[in-house]
Formats: sequence, structure tokens, C-alpha cells
Amino acid sequence: MRIWHQSMTVLGDLPAYAAALRTRIDTVTRPDTEVVLHGFAPGTFNANYPGPDIATSYLYWLHGNQWIAAGLEAERQGFDAMVLASLPGPMLREIRTLVDIPVVGYGDTAFRLAGLYGRRFGLVFFNTEREEFWPDYIRAMGLSEAFAGIRAAGVSFQEVAAALGDPALRGDVIARVKQTVERMVRELNVDVLVPGEMPLNLLLASEGVSSIGGATVIDGLALTFKTAEMMVDLKRGSGMMQSRRGWFHGAPDRARVAEALEFYGLDKLGTKIPGE
Repeated sequence: MRIWHQSMTVLGDLPAYAAALRTRIDTVTRPDTEVVLHGFAPGTFNANYPGPDIATSYLYWLHGNQWIAAGLEAERQGFDAMVLASLPGPMLREIRTLVDIPVVGYGDTAFRLAGLYGRRFGLVFFNTEREEFWPDYIRAMGLSEAFAGIRAAGVSFQEVAAALGDPALRGDVIARVKQTVERMVRELNVDVLVPGEMPLNLLLASEGVSSIGGATVIDGLALTFKTAEMMVDLKRGSGMMQSRRGWFHGAPDRARVAEALEFYGLDKLGTKIPGE
């Protein structure tokens, strides 16, 4: 099977992150699974990711158009599934209405499957500009009762990115994350820990950190790709696919979608999204 990986970063700007992604994905996927890495279009952000764009609602959602374009392009190119390798999975539900391939989001999958590993899950993250986003997101998923809370990881994106590229830096960065999580586990009674961004998830998983303070650490990259493989298998073997019932899941007319994308000047956006 072929899986389209989509990052919210411009992967060309982060070669160490892209290399670490490739290594980890090749480790967790099946030998017959082909994964093609895709990042945002070059020039998307006018500063180093995450930059100021995710700090406000409008610019964050405006970038959601790239996720839509990527989903349409993944299906057009014959991919069997798409993985949104970003915790919030922008436009996840909307992409599912537009394509007939499985679409798997990191946060959506991690939060739902956390209940298989413990009773209460917590989130640790470095993109603190988006802190208010998460309680509403999790409430909309119906998981508020199991959600223990959020803590800043105690490290920055730049530090995590640097550690992915330089093994000598990893010990200090991971030690600070562990200190934060151990305190969080004690104070919030956390059973399962979700690393709040894929780079942080990747760093912990690459170093074999699967438990901190007794709490299970979700390996979001492995989780999303194994789920994508499973959903492709289920589609092939059982015909199972996303619902097409109701306002949230109903598929719009494809011709009308094409007309609307052209009207808004978004019909060529998918061709700007680089792959390997």
C-alpha cells in the first residue's frame, strides 16, 4: 500500500526532522508499505515554524486549505491512505468527506486510543500559543472526562529540532521533558501521556522513551501509520469506510468542489505541496 504523509512543517527547511521521520516510519511500517513524506509548500511561513501563524485562529485555519489540497492530491495520485502528522489534524473531518481513502490524524487517533492504555490522559507540548485550543478540541471529541490536562514541555521547538539533528543534545532535552512529565503524572494523576507535537513525539520514540513516571507515552507516529495500514486492510477486506451520513460526514458534489476551489484560486494548491 502507499500512504501519503503530510506535515505542517516545510520539510525542506528541517532536514534533520525529515531524516528522523523517514527512519522512524520505515521502522514501524510493514515492508510492503510505501510512505511518501510531504510538507507544506515552501514559503508558507514567514518565520521559522511554528512562527506566529498558529497563535491566532484565523491564520491557523487558513493554512487548513493546504491539508484539503493535500488530501485531494493524495487520492488523485492513487495513494491508499493519508496520515495527517500533526496533533490537531486541521480539516481532518472535512478531508474525509472529500476523498474515498482512509484519512488518519495524529491527535484524533492518539486521544481516542489513549483509553486502551489507561484511564486518564494528559498532553505535554511546546506550542503554548495554542493552549486554549485543546480543551475545546477534546470536548468536541467527547473525551473531556478522560482528559487530565495540559503542561508546557519545558523545551522549545528549536531545541527539539536541534536534538533530532544532534544526538549529543538529546539527553538534556529529554531529561527536561521527563522532569515536566513526572511532575504532571503526580499532580494530575495521568496514566497516558500524549506528546503534543510530532517532533517531540519523534524525539521520545527514537530514544525508546515509552514510559515516564509509570505513565505510558503514546508513540503517535507508530500509532497513526499502523492505524492507516489497518484501515486500508479493513477497506480492502471488509469494505469499511467513513460514514457518508449527515451534515458532518456527507460527501459534497465533486464537480461543485472543483468549481469552488477554482473560484477561490485554490485549484492548483495541491501541486505546490512538495513530496520526496
